[in-house]
Amino acid sequence: MNHLAMVMNQEQLQVPGFNRKYLFKFKPRQYSRGFFITYLMERRQFIQQSALALAILSIYKSNAFANGTQQAYQFKPLRNNIGVFTEQGGTIAWLNSSEGFAVVDSQFPNPAAHVIDELKKLGGNPFKYLLNTHHHGDHTGGNIAFKGLVEHVVAHENSLKNQKSTAEKANSLDKQLLPDLSFGNKGWKTKLGGEKITAHYFGAAHTNGDSVYHFENANIAHVGDLVFNRRYPFIDTANGANIRSWINVLDQISNKFDNNTLFVFGHARDPEKITGNKADIAAFKNYLQSLLDFVSKEVKAGKTKEDLLKATQIPGAPEWQGDGIARSLTAAYAEITSK
Repeated sequence: MNHLAMVMNQEQLQVPGFNRKYLFKFKPRQYSRGFFITYLMERRQFIQQSALALAILSIYKSNAFANGTQQAYQFKPLRNNIGVFTEQGGTIAWLNSSEGFAVVDSQFPNPAAHVIDELKKLGGNPFKYLLNTHHHGDHTGGNIAFKGLVEHVVAHENSLKNQKSTAEKANSLDKQLLPDLSFGNKGWKTKLGGEKITAHYFGAAHTNGDSVYHFENANIAHVGDLVFNRRYPFIDTANGANIRSWINVLDQISNKFDNNTLFVFGHARDPEKITGNKADIAAFKNYLQSLLDFVSKEVKAGKTKEDLLKATQIPGAPEWQGDGIARSLTAAYAEITSK
């Protein structure tokens, strides 16, 4: 901050042009009538400078959060020694078993270090598995923090290919910890302590390499970015995403798991709703189907891509809000017009 000096404590805030005499702990007996007349005459200046200070402070706080310097995180249990961690990126799940830890996804290096620290507080168990739901950086960028710590990194073979090729294009392979165990379309399974972990692959969806990790005894399934809960999704067509196939994948998930399954979602518009049930799976399926129906109808009516991008909501799916609708519309338009 070259032109901005900012110091805060209980009583003062310094910014350029801000008169500190207007910030005080008000003690009426210490001031004369003359003081209050002066105070009233200068009240407008006080308000103007207060607004300036608050505006600058708001910018400063926004930048601080964007830089990760004040980012708060949440580390909480769900059930059966399994919990979740959120800070910056896709939701992390963790298992604390008698034989060691298993972690699903890793966000970025700094958040990954935080979840590692929190897990170490639970005991001295080894880190056995880091399980990646897919290759995107907000799910695998923190893998590197587990280097030399975790015994195995696991992912679907397409996720491994995508992560490696993306890193090669960005010349950042040295910042990656790639999976050393990969599996095909038949999935993968292991036992850890008293828990059974099964990886399922149902086909192309958000990418062509999305996996679901099911902690069978706890009946908790981390679906990664196969569900964006009430939030517009990213549809990675460059890495094999397909909306029609995604709808089919959600059908398979709904059929595979029961009504008691607790699902962990990669992202949610409400940070408190990163877990849910089959009704949330059905709601997201409805969003994707409504998206395809809307774009198909508009294309048949002769609408252009530019016309479509003017939409602010997908008919039939009003719960999906916020930023990012253009991503959905663009992907759906490309899929429909590429027949």
